[in-house]
Amino acid sequence: MANLGLLYAKAALSGFARRGEELPGGERSARVVVDRDHLAEYARVCGFRRRDELPVTYPHVLAFALQVDLMTARGFPFPLPGLVHVANRVTQTRPLLVGEPLELRVRLEDLRPHERGRQFDAVTTAEVDGERVWVDVSTYLRRSGGGGARSGGVLEPPEPSAVWRVPGDVGRRYAAVSGDRNPIHLFGLAARAFGFRRAIAHGMWTKARCVAALEGRIGGAQVVDARFKTPLGLPARAEFSARRTVEGWRFAVWSGGRPVLEGSVSG
Repeated sequence: MANLGLLYAKAALSGFARRGEELPGGERSARVVVDRDHLAEYARVCGFRRRDELPVTYPHVLAFALQVDLMTARGFPFPLPGLVHVANRVTQTRPLLVGEPLELRVRLEDLRPHERGRQFDAVTTAEVDGERVWVDVSTYLRRSGGGGARSGGVLEPPEPSAVWRVPGDVGRRYAAVSGDRNPIHLFGLAARAFGFRRAIAHGMWTKARCVAALEGRIGGAQVVDARFKTPLGLPARAEFSARRTVEGWRFAVWSGGRPVLEGSVSG
């Protein structure tokens, strides 16, 4: 697995020169055996129970270094700092167990226009004994203007199922377990340099926290889709809502009268 410290240094040194109209080809891969202590810390930060079945969002952090390796490769058109994670979709065909070695592969694809700039997908797959069992599609936005991501969705928040008090250090705690040390998540001063008023929570922490809130009510084969609407400034009072649908569940997080995340579980 690539060294994230070296990759971040590379991103800082080469970011000013990055430009282009195409994504680099190829992929990055690694064989990963889950470390139980790391899994336990991830579960603690995100609110999951400790058990032998992996949270559906957990392989995303295992593959994060592979994503960064591709995003700092020669030919990648954007500086790494400032990329905004706007959506994530995970498809899992069966439960993944802690003792199963995972073959992880990551590629970048589909660079396309967005109303705020350009976006692309980082596609991660996990195989067990040659069988593809997990696919993660993360959509990233390179903004052409300042400010946070544009909000959308309904005008009135849904009735909350729970209210979360999100501490100010959750960005640093999730960064420690995920490796995602984008400065917008760590300290207010660093976040302001990128147009945010204060440090913001990782989108994948917010999604994982929602999935943890539904733990025990969703199956092992599932599709978990999330769209990140507006940043969750830290610390925060967040309202979580969930309702059952014919396909599974719909869930949302609101804070300060604004939608932070909207998502669904089906399967």
